[in-house]
Amino acid sequence: RAPQDSLEEEEVEVGWQEKLFSQFEVDLYLNESACQTPLDWQYHEEIQKLEKAGGRKNCRIFTYTDHDRFTNLEELCQKVTDLDHEVPSHLVERMANVRRRRQDRRPVEASSLKSKIITWEPSEEFIKNNHVINTPVQTMYIMGDLGPYGKLGHREYENVLCTIKVDGNGVITVKPDFSGTKGAYRIELDGEKREVWEYTIENASAQVQPEEEEREQRVFRDLYGRHRDYLSGLVGSDFEMPLPGTLRLFINGEIVSAQGYEYDNLYVHFFLELPNQWSSSPLQQLSGVTQTCATKTVGWDKVAYFCYPFTVEMFYTQEDEGVFPYHLPQWPVLYFEVLSLDFWQRYRVEGYGSLVLPACPGVHMLTIPTWRPVGLGTVAEMRRFFIGGSPELEDLTYIRTPSTFKGKRLSRFGFRTESTGSVTFRLYCLQQSKAFLESSALRQRMQSVLDRLGGFSQQSSVYNVLEAFQRARRRMQEARESLPQDLINTSASTA
Repeated sequence: RAPQDSLEEEEVEVGWQEKLFSQFEVDLYLNESACQTPLDWQYHEEIQKLEKAGGRKNCRIFTYTDHDRFTNLEELCQKVTDLDHEVPSHLVERMANVRRRRQDRRPVEASSLKSKIITWEPSEEFIKNNHVINTPVQTMYIMGDLGPYGKLGHREYENVLCTIKVDGNGVITVKPDFSGTKGAYRIELDGEKREVWEYTIENASAQVQPEEEEREQRVFRDLYGRHRDYLSGLVGSDFEMPLPGTLRLFINGEIVSAQGYEYDNLYVHFFLELPNQWSSSPLQQLSGVTQTCATKTVGWDKVAYFCYPFTVEMFYTQEDEGVFPYHLPQWPVLYFEVLSLDFWQRYRVEGYGSLVLPACPGVHMLTIPTWRPVGLGTVAEMRRFFIGGSPELEDLTYIRTPSTFKGKRLSRFGFRTESTGSVTFRLYCLQQSKAFLESSALRQRMQSVLDRLGGFSQQSSVYNVLEAFQRARRRMQEARESLPQDLINTSASTA
């Protein structure tokens, strides 16, 4: 709808990818010398037929379909900001090479269904079309020629009224949205008269009948079912399942780094202890040694980045399914020691530590502090400095509870240690059991190991709360001891 002085109105019903020519296109494609591509000649013939039939019915409203030049130029020339002299960034230049339109005409590696899920040697075309979500899109523009009356056909007066996009997943995007109750949209022109145009967008599609909608849903269900069967055929069903009452624990671990130690050129020796009812394959290695790694200064600490991967697979077997055990299962423990090696091949123990493997599946990033034994007097430290060597543990399980200890209380009175640095682990934990396939009611009745894992994590949370309370109590006692005694006595007498 035009300004009120001219009272010019036009209403057009446009279908999907329906071509309505503008006055500029009519003048352009009538001239045979301007026709170069097969699409230009097609438009030339259609315009000639329109002229013989009495001319086009639309006046100001026209469209650009997915195959027109304007659609390509509009996507290539879109700006990120409204600056006249915008300099495209590196990301904009890279994204300009990734066109999301009409990829079904020229299938590439990404758009075709493959019998392989992983592409081990991707080509440059594959990388260019897959580093972003690249869904094929068809685009259509509804335009308006808002030039003065009698001066239609000038490109500077063309304005985009509505943009419609349909991607390969069937999602329709209309921008701006249908008017509805929001009222008409306004376009202000930068001319002498400062004309204001108003237009509305309405959905003129016919409503789908219930029978047709049900038939369409049935077709979609069949299509999704075939696609699901296709994916199942790619993955297969030949998986090794553990026995009933058995939990399979698979860990992809990484010793990320060690920081805060006295000497350079560090390496880590570690091994895994399996408690009762835990087992592993005879070919499974439960110990390992990292490479020797030089440290680099990061902030105030010297950090050695190992990035040493290891893989462990274990099985937990419940002894008797008929008896309901109420005790929590013991979890495997990873023991490790950090050592240093200097230029003269002198090695020193830098610290001992232990790590209980996480009971919850997922990714865990853990930083474990370490300690080392300290000898009596300065002779031990001088020996450590000059000729290497230091007090060591004969049994690494003494880091926690020794494996040979059978009593109720373990005394470490007189055992001198000092805190050293810390080691960072990254653990990817996976759990597999047939109990995951059972119903929740059956799992509760069986009281299997998976139910006790919840109690294990709950016990850990309670332990963390108690430990935080003890720390707060110690800080309160230290603060009380640091106060002057006369202030404490005065406060007590006043109370």
